[in-house]
Amino acid sequence: MNAYQSQSLRRKIREWYRRHAPRFPWRETADPYHIFISEVMLQQTQIPRVLIKYPEFIKTFPTIQFLARAPLSRILSAWHGMGYNRRGLYLQQSAHIILREHKGNIPKDISVLDALPGIGPYSARAIACFAYDICEPFIETNIRRVIIHEFFPKKEHVHDEKILQVLQHIQPSRCQREWYWALMDYGREALKGVPNANRKSKHYAKQSRFEGSPRYIRAKIISYLLENKKATAEQLHASLKKDKHLTKLVESDVRRVLTRLQKEHLVMLSGVTFRIA
Repeated sequence: MNAYQSQSLRRKIREWYRRHAPRFPWRETADPYHIFISEVMLQQTQIPRVLIKYPEFIKTFPTIQFLARAPLSRILSAWHGMGYNRRGLYLQQSAHIILREHKGNIPKDISVLDALPGIGPYSARAIACFAYDICEPFIETNIRRVIIHEFFPKKEHVHDEKILQVLQHIQPSRCQREWYWALMDYGREALKGVPNANRKSKHYAKQSRFEGSPRYIRAKIISYLLENKKATAEQLHASLKKDKHLTKLVESDVRRVLTRLQKEHLVMLSGVTFRIA
C-alpha cells in the first residue's frame, strides 16, 4: 500500500459516491439522538426495513426523554419487525443512562458510547462520526468488503486489525463523515456484482437458519405477548406448535427460552403467566 494507491482509491470511491449517493433520512439530520436511533436500527437489519421503521419510531419517541419514560411493551411494539428485540430494550436502558449521567445529551466520547448497552466498538465509532464528525476508523460488513476487495484480493483469513490499519492509512483529513458513508455505499452497491470479499475475512461466519431457531422462538414469544398481553408457558407452547417451523417444539424448549428472556429483562413472570417486563 502506498500514497498513490490510497489517493487513487479515495478518488474512485468519492467519484462513485457523487454520482450514486443514496438519500437516507438519518443522513439528512444533525440531531445526535436521531442518528443514535438509526445506528442501533441498522445493526443486523436491512436498509429497506429501517427506511420504514425509522420515521415511525422517531415519531413515536421524538426525544430521548420520551424513549426513557415509555413502557417497554410500547418500545417493543414500535420495534416489531426489526428483529433482535433486545435492541429495543438496550435502547431504553441507554436512554436511562444518558438522561441520568449525560443530561440527555448523546455522548461524544467513543469509550463512553461503547459502554452503553448494545452499542459496542462499531456503533460507538459510527455514532461519534455521523453525529459529531469525530471519526476513528471502524469496520462494518460493507467497509470490510471494500478493503479486502481492494487491498487483500488474493489473501485468505484477513484479520480486522489489518483492515483497521488500512483504514487509518487511507482516511482523509477532511470530510471524514462523508468518506465513511461513501465506503459503506460503495461496498454495498458498487461491489454487488462481484464475489463477496467478506468470505476472505477471518471473522466471516455464515449466518445460521433463522426459521425454527431459538432466535425465531424468542421473536414468536415476544410477538405473542405483545398481542395477548400475557400467557402461560403451556399457552405459548400450544400457540408456537401451530407454526410450520415449530411443529416438533417441546415445552421444555419454550421454558428454556422464557428463562433466557427473563434474565435479559425482556419478560417477567407473574404467578404462572408471562408478560413483557
